[in-house]
Amino acid sequence: LNRPTAYRFGTVGWTLPQTDVKIAEDGEILLKGPGVMNGYHELPEATAEAIDAEGWFHTGDIGELDAEGFLRITDRKKDMFKTSQGKYVAPSAISAGFKALCPYASDIIVYGENKPYCVALVSLEPEAIGEWAAEHGLAGKDFGEIARDPKTREMIAGYVDQLNKHLNRWETVKRFGIIDRELTVEAGDLTPSLKLKRKTVVDNFHDTIEKLYD
Repeated sequence: LNRPTAYRFGTVGWTLPQTDVKIAEDGEILLKGPGVMNGYHELPEATAEAIDAEGWFHTGDIGELDAEGFLRITDRKKDMFKTSQGKYVAPSAISAGFKALCPYASDIIVYGENKPYCVALVSLEPEAIGEWAAEHGLAGKDFGEIARDPKTREMIAGYVDQLNKHLNRWETVKRFGIIDRELTVEAGDLTPSLKLKRKTVVDNFHDTIEKLYD
């Protein structure tokens, strides 16, 4: 909990008194203490899944503790994947980092489950990429033409290179593709609240992803 006298933006603050926190090997946040739930009512199997033999509650969130004890949540465990080298990758955190760097991307879908390296699909932000295109000799082209143009790929590649400088070696995006249509609710890519449906997008563009491993 962030406090008026002790807070850090981008974190959920310090743990409450008498509450212990630790980060599991796979990055999951574990909690223990009198204020943490001790099980589901009359659901022993669900309780056993959530609370281990040592009494740690498995939150399902991925995060990190900084040197001063501030807790940062970076992803949901269900969205994580493991590479063929056994390294865990949190794609949502990488996506957030990329969107902070690149004003022309609406999202980046990082993939690498059971693969030797990570690849990504970049979704372009229609209005921003349209303005960029007009300034770079691509005025009059439709969304798909802009997405497929070598100039666009070169521009996005520069942002991917910047992103990779901030990632662990096993998280870096080795190859990427640019989605040549807008992601929409109608196509099943987004929820009604416009949140990315990661699994659906991965399934919809499965062939494109596999070509990045050729």
